[in-house]
Amino acid sequence: MTSSLCVCITSSELAQSLPVSFTMTKLLEWLFAVSLVGVAWGLVTFDLLDFQFPAVYREVAWPMPVYLLVVFGCYSLATVGYRVATFNDCEEAARELQGQIQEAKEDLKKKGLKI
Repeated sequence: MTSSLCVCITSSELAQSLPVSFTMTKLLEWLFAVSLVGVAWGLVTFDLLDFQFPAVYREVAWPMPVYLLVVFGCYSLATVGYRVATFNDCEEAARELQGQIQEAKEDLKKKGLKI
């Protein structure tokens, strides 16, 4: 008779039990994801664990980093383009800044600086 015990620990419980608090930054998240994809790519492409994948898998996996790089570039370009296109004009802040510039010019003229 075989019995198994499943212990489920949530990430918050695990984080509370660790002696040092650890926050995962966006950089670490991206590096972790890229490393996981890289390991999976290496395992499939070079058949490191002797899974004996069909040759078609290796043919598809071999150029995958180039495809992913192109997709990432397209996504980045689209994101920047969208953010530029939907950038809000801050007319009130612009008027406030112009007023502050005029105040500074007047103050400097009073102190003898010629503008």
